[in-house]
Amino acid sequence: MKRRTLDIAFSVGGLLFGVLLLVLGLVLTNQANFAEDYVTEQLSEQQISFTPAEALSEEEAASACLVEFAGTPLDSGAKAECYANDYIALHMRESATGAGYEGATYATLGGVQREIRAELQAATDAGDPTEEIQGRLDAVNGLRETMFKGDTLRGLLLTTYGFSIFGERAALAATIVYIFA
Repeated sequence: MKRRTLDIAFSVGGLLFGVLLLVLGLVLTNQANFAEDYVTEQLSEQQISFTPAEALSEEEAASACLVEFAGTPLDSGAKAECYANDYIALHMRESATGAGYEGATYATLGGVQREIRAELQAATDAGDPTEEIQGRLDAVNGLRETMFKGDTLRGLLLTTYGFSIFGERAALAATIVYIFA
């Protein structure tokens, strides 16, 4: 093969590879922009705002991100992670502790619920008063419902956070691809 033919083949191949990298960079940029816009749009539609700094409780004020985002709308992946891990999780722990079930979760309260139901059934079968037991069961049912809603919202927000991270990674990959192109 002649040198000129080889040079042309490598030049055309390099040019095609550069064009391929450029197209890949454009696709990655498009996906990064989509992820960022989608996360912002979906979170903004929920109309969630962080508590203003002056209204934060002592426990909330101990969280750096709750202080940083105080008074702002929840509209980014980083804010979703903060809200899920530092706000909702804190209030779920406080609810469990306040009800006398420190460290309880939705899953662990299921066992407590079954125990109280069995106690209620035994009292009913024995003809004993059930008002106090029913009150405890109602309280655990309410707490478990709160934990379910909190866990669900946390999961949704953390999924949104993860989606935003994919968008950030796509933007980084696009930058690298543009450099190589």
